[in-house]
Amino acid sequence: MPEPLLFLPGMMCDARLFAPQIAAFSGTRAVQVAPMTGETVEDIAASVIANAPPHFALAGLSMGGIVAMEVLRQAPDMVTRLALLDTNPMAETPEVAAAREPQIALVKAGRLEDVMRDEMKPRYLAPGPKRIEVLNVVMEMAKSLGPDLFVTQSRALMRRPDQQETLRTADCPVLVLVGSHDTVCPVSRHEFMASIIPNATLEIIEDAGHLPTLEKPEETTAALDRWLHDRLLLS
Repeated sequence: MPEPLLFLPGMMCDARLFAPQIAAFSGTRAVQVAPMTGETVEDIAASVIANAPPHFALAGLSMGGIVAMEVLRQAPDMVTRLALLDTNPMAETPEVAAAREPQIALVKAGRLEDVMRDEMKPRYLAPGPKRIEVLNVVMEMAKSLGPDLFVTQSRALMRRPDQQETLRTADCPVLVLVGSHDTVCPVSRHEFMASIIPNATLEIIEDAGHLPTLEKPEETTAALDRWLHDRLLLS
C-alpha cells in the first residue's frame, strides 16, 4: 500500500485548494488535508505531526509549504517525501511583515472580503479563462475560514523561522514546484530552493500563478504523481 499523502493548504485555504489532486490520488492511497491552526508555524507543525500517520508523503502550498518545512525539521523520520509548492524557505522580511499590519487592521474591522479582493487576489493568479472561477473559490475559502484565522495565520507567518538549513539536510525525494506567473513566491526563489536541496526536482508549471493546483490541475497533478513514484538513488 502506498504511503498516505498529507496536504497542507496555503493561507486562508482548505481542502478545496487540492480538490483536483484529492480526486486523482484518493483511489490509490489515503489522502488527508491538515488544518492550518496554531499561534506559530512551530505550533501548527506540531499539531500536524500529532495527528499524522507514522510515515507520510507531505505536500504544502505557500503557507502550507512553510509549515511542511517545519514538519520536516521537527520529524524528519516521518516524512517519506516532500513537495514544496509556491512557497518560501526564508524568514519574513521586516518590510513584508510591516505590510501585513494594515491588512490585519482591515480584517479586524470586518473587511476580510475587501482585503482578499483588493490586496491579495490580484497577485495570486496568472491571466487566463479559469481566473475568475479560481478567484471565486479562493474567496469562498477565505469567507468560510473567517477573520480570526486570517489574523492568527498572518501573525504566524510574521514570526516564522528560516528553513534553509532544514532543506540543505533533507534526505528524501523533494519536489519544488512553482507557477511560471507566481509573483508572490517567484520562480527564482524556487530555483534557489532546488539548488540547496540534495534530492530536489524543479517543476515550473506554465501559465499558472500562485495556485497551480487549481489553475493548472492536470499539469500539477502529473508533477505530483511523478514525485510520488520517485525513488531516491543512493550513492
